[in-house]
Order: sequence, then C-alpha cells, then structure tokens
Amino acid sequence: MRVLVIGKGGREHAIVWKLKQSKLVKDIFIATGNGGICRLGHCLPIDPLDIDGLVKFALENQIDFTVVGPEDPLAAGIIDEFEKWGLDAFGPSRRAAQLEAEKAFAKDFMRRYGIPTGEFEIFDSAKSALAYIRKKGVPIVVKASGLAAGKGTFVLTKKKDVERVIDGLMVEKRLGKAGERVVVEEFLSGYEVSVFALVDGQTIMYLPSAQDHKRLLDRDRGPNTGGMGAYAPFTIDPKLMKFIDEVIVKPTIWALSDNDIIYQGVLYCGLIITANGPRVLEYNVRFGDPEAQVILPLIETDLMTLLLATRRKELHGVELKLADRYAVCVILASKGYPEKYEKGFPITIRAKESEDLVIFHAGTIYKDGEFLTNGGRVLGVTGIDKTLKGARNRAYQAIEKIGFENMYYRKDIGAYGLRRTGG
Repeated sequence: MRVLVIGKGGREHAIVWKLKQSKLVKDIFIATGNGGICRLGHCLPIDPLDIDGLVKFALENQIDFTVVGPEDPLAAGIIDEFEKWGLDAFGPSRRAAQLEAEKAFAKDFMRRYGIPTGEFEIFDSAKSALAYIRKKGVPIVVKASGLAAGKGTFVLTKKKDVERVIDGLMVEKRLGKAGERVVVEEFLSGYEVSVFALVDGQTIMYLPSAQDHKRLLDRDRGPNTGGMGAYAPFTIDPKLMKFIDEVIVKPTIWALSDNDIIYQGVLYCGLIITANGPRVLEYNVRFGDPEAQVILPLIETDLMTLLLATRRKELHGVELKLADRYAVCVILASKGYPEKYEKGFPITIRAKESEDLVIFHAGTIYKDGEFLTNGGRVLGVTGIDKTLKGARNRAYQAIEKIGFENMYYRKDIGAYGLRRTGG
C-alpha cells in the first residue's frame, strides 16, 4: 500500500516508524514531516492544513490510505473532504472532531449526556468570566475553548493571575480565536491518566493507557505545554476500567451516534481520578503527543491492520497483541518553550537506537548533513524495558549522549509511576 501520513511532530514520527514495520505498507509519504521522519519516507512540501493540496497529491499519486496525525486538519474537515473524493483516510469527521476542537461544545456535551466532568461555565465576555471567578475563588481552571496546541489551559492558584490570564485570552487575544470563548471549571484533585481506544463506530478496542506530564517543570510546576514526557502502560484497576468503559467511553460513542455522528478513529479521554471517581478533563480525537511515542512501541499487532480495521468497521475480528514491557518518553525541548525560543542550533546525537531505545524527532530539520533545532519540542527519547524503572533508566542514560544549545527536559518523567508501583 502507498500511505500518506499528515503531520510533522513526534507523534507522526512514531506513526511512520511503526507503519514502516508493516508488511502491508510499500511506500510512505509525509506532509510535511521533520528531520527524522524524512529518513523513513518521502517528505512533501505540503502544509497539513492545505487540504486541497493534500487531496490533489493523494489523487495524482495513487495513495491507498491516509493517516491524519494532528487535530487541526481533523477539525478543518480533512476526513470529510477525502471521503468526498473517494479517498480512504483514518480519523474522525469534522463533526466528531468538535469534541476536541471546541471545549465549550465538549463540556456542554458531557453535561447533556451525564458524562462525569468538573463543574463549569462557559463565557464569551471577559467581564462575565472575571465576575464568576471572583465569586468562586481560586484555585480554578481556565481553558481556551478552541485549539491551542496543548497550551490553552491555565490552573490559577493566585488571585493576581486571574485578570492577566482572562485579559490575555479574551481581550489581547494571545491565542487568537481559540481564546475568544473560555471554559471556567472547578479545580479537581487527583491523578491524571490518558485512556486511548480505537473506535470503528461500533467496536471499541482499548490501547495501553498512559500518563502524560503536561507541566513544563519538575513536580508538575510551571505552565502547561503540549507534553514534556509520558510513560505506558499506566495500570488501571479492573473495576475502575469497567467504570470508565461503561460510564464514560461507551456513553460518549452512543451520544455521538444519537446526533448522527459515527465515530471512527482514535478516542483519547484525558481523565483525572478523584476521590469521587473519574472525571473527564478533555477529549482528544487523535493519538497523543507524546503518548503515541510510548503506546505504539508496545503494540505488536501490525498497525496498518489496526487502522484499516478501524476504517472498515472490522475491529471485532482483529486481536490486539501487546508487548509485556514498559515505555518511557522524555521530551527534549528548547529553553523558552512554550513561549519564545530560538531555533537553528546543531543537535548532537551519540546515543545508539535499538529495539530498546528510539529517538523520535519533532522540532528538527536536516540541513547540510546535520540535524538542527526547529521547534519548541525537539526530540522525544523513548526507553523500553521489562520494568518501568529500566525503561526510565534507558531514556535518561541516552539523554546524556544527546545535546543542543538551550536544551531543557524534565528529570521526573515516570517518577509517579515508580512510587505507585514500586518499579
């Protein structure tokens, strides 16, 4: 098969890396890719949001199947457009992608269908949002309703920060249209887990769950980011998983169906497990980044087989085989991320990749025989081992052999898992 993968981050590198192992895949094209991805396939100078250009390329180059990595093209209706032209593509429709693209829509959806989530209100006016927050007090959470690359959530613990954040979003429009409407919700205490499933419209196939580390600094401090690292599997008690399945995931799929939306693709539920049970923090409609970099290495079933079965509503006939191992991914970022940072620094990689160590590229380019930094999140270093401790050690030992100017990374990825399980 000739496969087109859309995206340019670490998640897309992981997808291409896994598809490269498939006996079903002959050629891989990537729009636009990055320095690392381009070693595995043919990179194209087509922007992931240039849907007309992508359709044109797929038609002219006999693309058999397209995999959409990031949320923005999904929210823009790329799957609908590909289907209109008779092209096979993996991912949910534009209407289904609203679950991620519009947090206000998602929260209202959960309220209407009784899916457990935190108490919230939605605001289109900065004045109204500020009045509500002053009434409720801190800590409280403010979320830009639109897509913000993981940087639109603000956990406010000090009164002095409230006006700065609300004005930044709604008056100064620092996140553009994404912050014109905000969701203000209660602060929930507990531990977070990312639950992933392939959904073909009828059958739900759970993939390994993971734990992301969204905050920039160690011990979960600092601003939210797109994710500074992750590990998998995150073991969930069977009774708790049964509750998540019956009270959150299945009702979500059924409720969408009630609205004539057939969900096909990856459903990613970002949950917090509180003393009163699980609550949905967010829905995402694609593989996580960096969660893909720890989930895909644990899947032994041919990924192309899984994607095709999801698209063709044949998941019921596929067996999911998983490696009895752990994976830990540590993100190497440019100093200044998620705000302003410099690009163009040479990257030195002396760590040797193996079946136990994979280096996924994100913000990189390959120029004049060397890799250069080209983004906030630059590399994802994934260690794999039979124990969580071993996987973590492999990742951090490899990082000692990687360097670029202004490199920053968290030192505590997977530490909660070690405390929770003992390694």
